[in-house]
Order: sequence, then structure tokens, then C-alpha cells
Amino acid sequence: MKLILKGGRVINPAEHFDEVADVLIEDGKIAAIGKDLAAEGAEVYDAAGKLVTPGLIDMHTHFREPGQEAKEDFESGSKAAAAGGYTTVATMPNTKPVVDAADIVRSLQKRAEDVAKVHIRIIGAVTKGQKGQELAELGDMVEAGAVAFSDDGHFDPTAKVLLNAYDYLHTFDKVIINHEEETSLVEDGVMNEGHRSAMLGMKGRPTVAEDIAVARDILLAEYAGARVHVAHISSGRSVDLVRQAKKRGVRVTTEVTPHHLTMTDECVNLYDSSTKTNPPLRTQSDVDAMVEGLKDGTIDAIVTDHSPHAQEEKDREYVYAPSGFPGLETAIGVLFTDLCKTGKVDIPTIIERMTWGPAKAFKLDAGTINVGANADVTVIDPDLVWTVDPKKFYTRGSHSPFVGRELTGKPVLTIVDGKVVMKDGVVL
Repeated sequence: MKLILKGGRVINPAEHFDEVADVLIEDGKIAAIGKDLAAEGAEVYDAAGKLVTPGLIDMHTHFREPGQEAKEDFESGSKAAAAGGYTTVATMPNTKPVVDAADIVRSLQKRAEDVAKVHIRIIGAVTKGQKGQELAELGDMVEAGAVAFSDDGHFDPTAKVLLNAYDYLHTFDKVIINHEEETSLVEDGVMNEGHRSAMLGMKGRPTVAEDIAVARDILLAEYAGARVHVAHISSGRSVDLVRQAKKRGVRVTTEVTPHHLTMTDECVNLYDSSTKTNPPLRTQSDVDAMVEGLKDGTIDAIVTDHSPHAQEEKDREYVYAPSGFPGLETAIGVLFTDLCKTGKVDIPTIIERMTWGPAKAFKLDAGTINVGANADVTVIDPDLVWTVDPKKFYTRGSHSPFVGRELTGKPVLTIVDGKVVMKDGVVL
């Protein structure tokens, strides 16, 4: 298949390339980038006025396989990813059973090859059953293809176990993604601890719980000379802890979600559980710190923490509803509307943190538009105005705090290995 993306604004963060050009895709590869490209028999897509970027990458999703397919599975999740402009996603291991053995990693990779519309990478658990007591089959999972390791959804309380994991994975140069909340400080908390939680009469989860955990895990990684990735950072002080650690040469990276970049705890409504997330929505000063961390390079990646739940699970009182909501199909619209359109963050920075940034952090062969590279490409219309309608979602989750919002900016073409998998919002 030959395809020419004609006259779009090509953004390739890996090469600091940002100019209007054509992109020729042939045999699953980027064949050429330049002006007035032509190729016999090529299909032409008019990208004028649109952004042509590396395929978006999300290294923090929950596709619920194995064991929770009623919420999401690789087929529905990958369709949601394609609709959102993503070409590579990674799935977290807090499933049933937990992804803590090589045979599970292999079976999930085979499942992804059979049904997925996009590249799915598998993240393995750090400890058996994610119980924080005994290391999982880390080496065997590396051999099986696990891209990283995490006990996401759980804070590993024993520093010694985590240090052992750092020491072991240092040999393989694999990163541990840490869920950062000191458990004793957040027990039974359902939202950020502060003025809003007091007004609503709900138990809070304080930022200091995150700060303590981030500080500990950075120090352990520094001691071991290992790689650590701070999951879904949300506290302003935690961002500064990462910033200072990077200055010391610690091998630390971090990520942030669109909702922690754009929403505060003032958005929490007792009658709408869609705003219940873990970590919770924080204060405006924390949001401002997230934006600053994004701009100065402290934050390496934007992830969605895509976490769909069954309708009956989220349709409960706020206190009892599970945390999380689907985010793959709304990410670009929210970021472009609330950050780019308002002048807070420029488009190239957003694209970098959704492509080359995560590719560097996880050592992926992705995130670029270079001649000879795999043709994983996203085309975004930055001016397309649309309204979030869960009836049009490909994900099985429908509870989103963005439902009903009018957003500006949307992916209109997703190409995986040179094949168009989404066009004008329709997954093919």
C-alpha cells in the first residue's frame, strides 16, 4: 500500500522538525518526507491544515484482560485507542489473575496480535499477586517481552522488596512504574484532602501521601542506580521532587494525565462519580505545577490512565464507586482545548509528550516520523469542534467527566504499520 499525506504540518519531536511537508508511506514504512511528493499508484490524503505526527503512545492503560472483560478487552480497548489517535499502548497488570508470570505475558501478546487494532505492550507485576511480599517472575517476563513492571493500583509498602526489584531489573535495564501513595495516609479517602473535601464531608487523600512515596522510591532508585517511573503524578511537591532528582542524575521519569493537567477537586460532585480517580483531582496550585512540569521537561509523558468500568459499578454513591474513567478518545480534545487553545502549552510540547517522550522513557522503537521508520502515524485536525458523546465511544466505559463538553481538536486518521485503522472517527 502506498499513501501520501499531502501538505500537513509535520511534527517530528525526535528531530525537532516542524514544517509543512508531504509524507509518503510505502510497505509499512515512512518512505519519504518532502515537498510535492508523488508515487505511482499512491492514494492521496489531503492533510492541509492538519497536524501529521508520530503515532500517539500511551504507556498507562487498563484493558482489563484477563478476567475483567465485561469492563474492557483488547479488542474494544484497541478500537478506543485507534479512535483517539494512539498507535501504541501499554496495559497494566492489575487484572484477574495478575500478570505476574511469563506464560500470562505470552498469552496476552498472542491475544493482542489476534484482535488488536494497535500495538499493545504488556506490563508485568513487580510482586506476585501485586501483594508486595515476593518478587514476581521478573526475568522470565522480560524474556517473554514485558516492556516494564508495575504494581499499579498498589503501593509496595516494604522498601526492601522494592530495592530488590530495582537491583534485579537493573540488569535488564527495565523500568519500574510506581503507584505513589503511602497507604496509611489514604485509607478510606475518596478525594483530595482539603477545603473541598471538608465542605462535602468526605474523607480525603492528602498530597503528602504521594510526596512521601515519591521521595522514598526516588531515593531507593538512586541508591540502586536503577530506573524508576512515577505513575500519574498529581502533587506539585512531587513534581519538584522529580525535578530535583533529575538534576542529581537520578534515572527518574514521570507521567501526567489530561485530567490532572486540567481539572481540580472543585469539579468533584457527590452525584457524579466520573470525577473519582486515583490519585484524586488536586488543587489549582497542583494543576499549575503539572503544567509547569510539562513545559520545563520534568514530566516526560502524558498518559490517560484509561480505566473503564461497568455501568452499574460507576452508577453508585461517590464513596462506593470505583476510581477511574475512559480517557483514550478524549485526550487530544481536552489537551488542545484546555492547554493549547488557552495558550498555556504549545502544540509541539503536547505532541512530544505523547510520542517521543514516552518512547524515550521506555526505550521503545516508536515516536518518530523518520524515513525508514515504521509507519505509525496520527493525523489531527486542531480546529475540529466536536462534542463528547459516550454513545459514540468505542470503549465499553461510558462515565467520563468530559461528557457533553464541546472540544476543539481531534484525531482524524490513525495509521498502524502503514495501514489506516481509523478515518474520520470511524475505526476500520
